[in-house]
Amino acid sequence: MKSICVFCGSCTGNDPRFAEHAARLGTLLARRQLTLVYGGGSVGLMGRLADATLAAGGRAVGVIPHALWVREVGHSRLTENHVVETMHERKALMHDLSDAFVALPGALGTLDELFETWTWGLLGVHTKPFGLLNVAGYYDPLLEFLDSVVRQGFLRAEPRQMLLVDDDAERLVDLLATHRPPRVEKWITRQDV
Repeated sequence: MKSICVFCGSCTGNDPRFAEHAARLGTLLARRQLTLVYGGGSVGLMGRLADATLAAGGRAVGVIPHALWVREVGHSRLTENHVVETMHERKALMHDLSDAFVALPGALGTLDELFETWTWGLLGVHTKPFGLLNVAGYYDPLLEFLDSVVRQGFLRAEPRQMLLVDDDAERLVDLLATHRPPRVEKWITRQDV
């Protein structure tokens, strides 16, 4: 594993622990010589993450659509900056540049990126590990919902197990480095139709 893509908010949120953990993760990536790949913003958790990575001597690669360069205040001091045309290009390039994925707290964009990564893993588009850094229980309601989705019969247990979760960045990065997602040969059976 040489690079980790981090999905996170362009805001810092109301709990100061969100920004603290973003900075810790950035420092950890630099210390472990893992390249940060992220959405390219200089504000919110994105900015804290990238600034901490760079301050610790790490590599930070941003991928941002031209239309969001101004809105998300694109980070101009990154190791590499890729300005693309569309959100689809952004997500595809972030996936191509990354060996694993982590979601910090964020909103719709973060969830979109996480769920697309998960779906692509389920469909066999990639076999890269991905997880949530569950800072201050931020993702607890989502995890409860996902477990309910399994109980209700819309998701099997194996795909649910693809999502790694921890509240500690070091443990999560260790999990990503050693985890091999379960192979899901068939997600729909005759009994499902």
